Amino acid sequence: MTFKMIVLDLDDTLLRDDQTISDRTKEALMKAQEQGVKVVLASGRPTYGMLPIADELSLAKYGSFILSFNGGKIINYENKEELFSSTLPLTAVKKLYELSQREGVDIHTYVGDEIITESDNPYTKIESELTRLPINLATSFVDAVQEEVVKVLMVGDPDQLKVVEEKLQNELGEEFSIMRSKPFFLEFTEKGVTKGTSLNQLIQQCGIKREEVIAMGDSYNDQEMIEFAGLGVAMGNAPDDIKAIANHVTDTNMNDGVAKVVEEFVLRELVKA
Repeated sequence: MTFKMIVLDLDDTLLRDDQTISDRTKEALMKAQEQGVKVVLASGRPTYGMLPIADELSLAKYGSFILSFNGGKIINYENKEELFSSTLPLTAVKKLYELSQREGVDIHTYVGDEIITESDNPYTKIESELTRLPINLATSFVDAVQEEVVKVLMVGDPDQLKVVEEKLQNELGEEFSIMRSKPFFLEFTEKGVTKGTSLNQLIQQCGIKREEVIAMGDSYNDQEMIEFAGLGVAMGNAPDDIKAIANHVTDTNMNDGVAKVVEEFVLRELVKA
């Protein structure tokens, strides 16, 4: 099988713990793109927080793509055209805020190039560091959000958030797509919008079959795209239940796990061809 698209989660997958891409991984991805393989960065991050990585990998030059907000937006990075966009209405944002208050967890979302929250909490600070977006500490979260947003996050202690996730999956599972991207991030997007569903839309527009796609990730918001792809890859640092649904388990993000997959399944195949 010749693979035509490589889809990559960012944090704890493509990126090392210090938020950099290893030289070996970058070299492998550049070689793949030079041979016509499309690279898709697929992250829960907002689009802005993905741009430096897209530029480092020259996605614009090779006509590759960004899939941001857990699938809430798809962007052709060559011409910056928005191929797909999904949003949550203000009524949904208010409802999620009220539920966060009920459950005793913090909440944030994105408006423009800012993270909106009314709580000075350590988890939103982590998101700010990852995305390079400033925090707007609002007096009222609901009043500060006056437009539809792509996604909302409840954030908090991982053990507490796991309980909240189970409760809200039962309560809201018919209204939202709900997934955890990190142990302390519980994400809400429009129902039916995930990395997997957006990847399906993208390959149809590109004329690529799912069998021709490699998708790599480490967490629960990667599960659908791992299951969807022709070759679904779990990182060596992924939880055991994510490894269990993958076709292949690679090395960790700290030990060139992405590069090893690209070298084995893409570059060797291209050499054969």
